[in-house]
Amino acid sequence: MNKPLSFACAVAAPILFSHSAMAQFDYSKYIETDGSFKRFSVSAGWLHANPTGDATPVKNTTAISDGTSHNNGSVRSGTVKRVLDPDQGLDSAAENQARFNEINSGLSLPGDDNTDLSNTALGNLSGTTVINGLQKFATPGTGLESDDVDTLGMLLNYHIDDNWSVEVKAGFPPKVDILGKGTVVAPFRGVVTPSGIAERAIGDFNIKDDIVITDLSQGSKASTARAWLPATELHYKFGKSGVNKFRPYVGAGVMYAYFNDLKLNSGIRQDLVDAGHMIQNIKEGNAGTSLQYDGPDGRTTPSSSGMHVKVKADSAWAPIVTVGATYDFDDSWFAVGSLSYAKLDSDSTITVSNDNGEQLIKAVSKIDIDPYISYLGVGYRF
Repeated sequence: MNKPLSFACAVAAPILFSHSAMAQFDYSKYIETDGSFKRFSVSAGWLHANPTGDATPVKNTTAISDGTSHNNGSVRSGTVKRVLDPDQGLDSAAENQARFNEINSGLSLPGDDNTDLSNTALGNLSGTTVINGLQKFATPGTGLESDDVDTLGMLLNYHIDDNWSVEVKAGFPPKVDILGKGTVVAPFRGVVTPSGIAERAIGDFNIKDDIVITDLSQGSKASTARAWLPATELHYKFGKSGVNKFRPYVGAGVMYAYFNDLKLNSGIRQDLVDAGHMIQNIKEGNAGTSLQYDGPDGRTTPSSSGMHVKVKADSAWAPIVTVGATYDFDDSWFAVGSLSYAKLDSDSTITVSNDNGEQLIKAVSKIDIDPYISYLGVGYRF
């Protein structure tokens, strides 16, 4: 499948041997008693699809709009220090470093790094954060790709005349492995306004945290899906029944792609649940908690809501072109081989919602499938 040109040469090679390819045999065998030729043919055989499209970056949106202010709630001073931005928006590197050190020192006043800034001896110091970066983001180098598949294929032809026919191409719906690429990162940016005495002592400051959402390449595959890929084509076959045993043909038509029974990699699913809790914590006024990793296995601190992950792939139409050939054993039985190409893509969408049905995260990946489809089979005319 990785060498479609070799397959095409194999199909076309017999043309070079015209004497054997154009061997004569009794044309009368193709003529039925009423004077008509055989209108229908059906074949079954091996169908192999080799996707050639490239992964495109996953496009993500969340329920946190850029520029909106959220309460920080419970947050440890160590967490704030960890996400403190070295760039505090000042004119020089020296000024930024001095400001960074000043904020770091101020955050140490309440105690050690485990001190909850919302509940200190000096009162509630956690304040609010204006958040940016989470509304829409895409990570370069990420995406999803479809793996090769093999299945039982079938071709059904209606012959309009001796040269023209309409073909329906289908296969037993195979399970397709969807391969992941890259790590999805959320570019969290914020301006913190602390509360209480810290507001006067420290003032506003910048934080940032490039939050790793999930590694799409973890495991052997990101997801699986059942693929239904029927196609209808108009064919023109060269040569003449009863005269040419070997008859090459060309065709063009349209393919329809439908995907169901989608299953997401369990590790990726859990990562998306964690990301959902992060967004829900922000919505609940616990923006600080969303940056802390206290849960099992160092995961994001859970919110008060359950998380529900759904995945689907859009159906799509695509143009398809084909080159192939048949070789007749007799007036009824024949062998057939073909190579097709379809310009096919489909959007895969993953959503994470809370118990109230509110969508917290939506991730869309365009899967450029663009498959070469090879087929080898044996058929019967009637």
